[in-house]
Amino acid sequence: MVDNGFVTITAGGGGIPVVEDNGTLKGVAAVIDKDFAAAKVAELIHADKFIILTAVDKVMINYKKDNQESLDKLTLADCDKHIADGQFAAGSMLPKIEAAMSFVKSTGISSFIGSLENAAKVIAGESGTEISK
Repeated sequence: MVDNGFVTITAGGGGIPVVEDNGTLKGVAAVIDKDFAAAKVAELIHADKFIILTAVDKVMINYKKDNQESLDKLTLADCDKHIADGQFAAGSMLPKIEAAMSFVKSTGISSFIGSLENAAKVIAGESGTEISK
């Protein structure tokens, strides 16, 4: 589909993870994170941009605190610092940041995180947070 010019949406959750054990498939406990799966697909298809759309316009630090700050741009070093400081929730923004970082590290191409309702602006670089080297 990608080769024929279609925008392809893939790597949503679902399915049962299995391993082969002596010729038999057995279910195993595992979580396949949709953000990391999307980053890997983007890498494999040589995407020119990786965008994660979510419920917020930009990545924020001090989220829901008096000193909350929206971020337009982050480097990998900025992300590492904010992760070390515990700025991103494990079940929420952290996997998005880590997936975006993974894409940047493997391709050298910027990633973007922004809101679904502003998707066109995120694609145009007018909204969201850019994560780069």
